[in-house]
Amino acid sequence: MGGNGAGKTTLLRCLLDFIALHAGDIELWGQPHARAAARARLAFLPERFTPPYYLRGEEFLRYMMALHGQPYDRGRAHAMLAALELPEEALSRAVRAYSKGMTQKIGLAACFLSGKALLLLDEPTSGLDPKARALFKSQVRQAVAAGRAVLMTSHALADVEQMCQRMAVLHGGRLRFVGTPADLMARFAASSLEEAYLACIDGDPHASAAGNRDRE
Repeated sequence: MGGNGAGKTTLLRCLLDFIALHAGDIELWGQPHARAAARARLAFLPERFTPPYYLRGEEFLRYMMALHGQPYDRGRAHAMLAALELPEEALSRAVRAYSKGMTQKIGLAACFLSGKALLLLDEPTSGLDPKARALFKSQVRQAVAAGRAVLMTSHALADVEQMCQRMAVLHGGRLRFVGTPADLMARFAASSLEEAYLACIDGDPHASAAGNRDRE
C-alpha cells in the first residue's frame, strides 16, 4: 500500500532487476535478485500492461507459456478465461482490439497459468469492473490455497483487507508498517483499515517498520 509516487512500482522494478539499487540488497529464495535463476520462479504483470499488438489472444498465451517453460493447454486456457469472464472468442481476436478490462484479464490469465510460485502483480485490479474484481480475488485465493504466493501493489484498501495475509505501508521513502491488516488496525486503535492507514501515513515522518521485527 502507498500513495501515488510512494515507490511501490519502483520497488517491484528493483526486485525484477529492471533498475539498479542505490543501496541495500534484495534476495529471492536466498539468491541475489540480479541472478536470472533467482527470478525464474516468478511471473509479473505490470501496471501499464500492453501485450504485443500484433498477436491474437491465443498467440499471446502460447508465447507467455513458452517463456515460462510451460506447455500450452488449450483446455486450461479456456477454463481460465471463463473463470475471469473473458469471452472465448477473445482468443481469436487481435489484442490491439481489446478493451482495457480485456487486456488486463488476458495478462492476469497468463500469470495464473504460468505455474510460477510467486506472482508479482502491480495494481492488478486496474481496469476491472466490480464483477471482474470479484473473480480476480477468487483466483488469488485459489492460487494461495495451492501454495503459491502473490505480492501485489494496490490502492484499494478493501481488496487488501479481504485478500492479504500481510501488508506493508510505504510512505515517504520508508516502510511505515509491516504486518497483518488486523495488526495495523490494532496499532492505531482504528475501527477500519482506512482509518488505520491514514493514521499510519499521517504519523511521525521518521516512523518506520523497525518495530515490526517479523518482516521477511
